[in-house]
Amino acid sequence: MTKAARPSLSRQLLPAVHGLLARPLSSYYLLIASSSLLLLIGLTMVFSATSVKAFHDSGSAFATIANQAFFALLGLVAFWLCQRLPASTLRDLGKYILGAAVVLLAILDLIGALVKVGLLKHPAIGPIRTDLLWLYLGPIGLQPAELAKLGMVLWGADVIARKGPALGHWRELSRPLFPVVGLLFVLVGYNDLGTFLVLLALIVGLLWAAGVRLRVFGALGVIGLAGIGLLIAAASGGAGSGSTTGGNYRLARLTDFLQPLDKCNLSVNCYQLIQARSAIFEGGWFGVGLGKGVLKWNWLPEASNDFIFGVVAEELGVVGCGVILALFSVLAYTGFRIARRSADPFRRLAATAITTWLVTQAVINIGGVTGMLPITGLPLPFISTGGSALVVTLAAIGMLASFARAEPDAAKALNARPPAKWVRLLWAPLPPVPPQRQPGPGRAPAPAGGERRR
Repeated sequence: MTKAARPSLSRQLLPAVHGLLARPLSSYYLLIASSSLLLLIGLTMVFSATSVKAFHDSGSAFATIANQAFFALLGLVAFWLCQRLPASTLRDLGKYILGAAVVLLAILDLIGALVKVGLLKHPAIGPIRTDLLWLYLGPIGLQPAELAKLGMVLWGADVIARKGPALGHWRELSRPLFPVVGLLFVLVGYNDLGTFLVLLALIVGLLWAAGVRLRVFGALGVIGLAGIGLLIAAASGGAGSGSTTGGNYRLARLTDFLQPLDKCNLSVNCYQLIQARSAIFEGGWFGVGLGKGVLKWNWLPEASNDFIFGVVAEELGVVGCGVILALFSVLAYTGFRIARRSADPFRRLAATAITTWLVTQAVINIGGVTGMLPITGLPLPFISTGGSALVVTLAAIGMLASFARAEPDAAKALNARPPAKWVRLLWAPLPPVPPQRQPGPGRAPAPAGGERRR
């Protein structure tokens, strides 16, 4: 008598995975787990990337990590607040956040323009001063472009959800969506081409989730390519960090990317590409060890910000990079899963836009570090240093968490067995139970027990 063949490991694991994913709150837990791990890895890598420099500059190896931890704490507060807010409140907040971002961007660009034409000697007007993408009011600084992403998610999702089926007509897209998007592209793209690309991807994600016709995307693609070309050309006139006397740094990034490294000159962009590639080569499969990388000291530019993935590659190797890629993949899967399962059009559109934004930014950053895409100067979400960027990212994750709890099955499960009252007060209130679908005319109601008629 022969023994029955033992099922393979994949056949044993797949049913368990499917069972876990079928649970009502699986989207919520996947989102919390992936974002928490990314945040923890980010804090660790920021400390590793900046500890040596901070020690030499200020005498304290914990100066930069303390600053990043402070903004992470603010981000967790923003996560908690956004998780508690209902969709109606988020829809109302969208226009105010976007309006504030437009005003701040206009001030940032205006001060930069006044400096370039010689009307201001220093980029400051009273207590307001600028530093490239940063706007400071006294000691408080923020990046208005980060607020613009969040504002466009909420305002754009609200506008598109209100239009409904009428969105298929061009005149509905032209009032007020496209004029506001065009203004935002100009205000953001002049100083920051990378954020312009993220905003473009965010708008495409919104329109795709709304079911807009393909010819609209064709027109958007032509307009987007034309805008990218104009912004690259504008760098010769001083756009972003360019100057009228120096070369076009945006064009140099593109041309340096297209030529082999052995033929690359010793420009800033080539130096960045070579050092990032060296960090990946030195790390190998398992890395040299956390905190033991040497390229971050003086050779790898922006080691704690734009090129922090190079520090991960050197110290944690291919395995560490694979973990980060896997976590972003889980985040992407979870975000689009939340969008697909949301019954409310606003939640579906906002979840798609947030996921597109975070994944696109991660792809552009990692692609630039590994040499698969041109360098754009975008930070890696959750991982890179940055105050306002981290706070806004965690606020967006809080919105996704709110949408995950509002999925029809999750809302029913939470209301069927509600947590203790103090948990609801301190963490998040119960989501509303979705209304039961009524059977259409000529259609019999589904039989009890969930069985389908054949």
